[in-house]
Amino acid sequence: MDTVRFTAGEPAVRVTRVEPGLWQALDDGRPAGRAEATARPDGRVFLSVDAWHRSVFDQLAREMLAALPDQLHTVVDEADRELLDGWRRAGLTVRRREWEYVVPTDPHVTGPVVLPPGVTVVPAGSADEGPLRELDRVIRAEVEATAGWSEMPAEVLPRTAGDTVVDPSKYAVAVEDGEYAGLLRVVQVTRLPRIGLIAVRADRQRRGIARGLLLHTLGTLHRAGIPTASAEVNEANGAATALFEGIGARRANSTVELMRHGR
Repeated sequence: MDTVRFTAGEPAVRVTRVEPGLWQALDDGRPAGRAEATARPDGRVFLSVDAWHRSVFDQLAREMLAALPDQLHTVVDEADRELLDGWRRAGLTVRRREWEYVVPTDPHVTGPVVLPPGVTVVPAGSADEGPLRELDRVIRAEVEATAGWSEMPAEVLPRTAGDTVVDPSKYAVAVEDGEYAGLLRVVQVTRLPRIGLIAVRADRQRRGIARGLLLHTLGTLHRAGIPTASAEVNEANGAATALFEGIGARRANSTVELMRHGR
């Protein structure tokens, strides 16, 4: 265990590294906070600190940052000014912002489903697993070669190396000429479904496939009695922003990813 005693500020606490990636702060033997560093499947390390006092946060963050590699990340609800200010004091800067959208499912609001000629939609739970996984690999390679997958607003899920389709039943697929051309993942979070990912092969883009696939899926949710879904969109992704705002989605709140770059 690594232990450091800080005396500046109140309260003075003892910060202990209890195991790799986990620190705790004790104030006269009583828990005063904890910090954790977690490596995500894509290799990035994300930080979290839970502390009951500003100085304890600063002490935990300082000790954790001193012990970890250069590039580090954290995600903060932008409305949580105290937490955002804490990470800025620690030296992290905003790398990207994601807007959370409330997405209506009613076709009277979103508009009718219009698909390009020859394109059909296979609803979630009905896609063939082999072609779905191949489409996922193709799209992932295309994204990595351009913007980079870290720019995509998809949740990070446990997966085997090189495989991002954890549960094929969550995917709806657009099919053109017998070939899988686009995919959409819906994640059920309590009663509010979330559009976790929507993507189309590069050679099939700009033809309305993404919009048709999205509206088809939203219509399915509407018929199931679900009035809204949610989605997260990188503010730098103009195409995704236009897609969701064009069907009546509205911004609800935002999160920011902060990063410490190489020292």
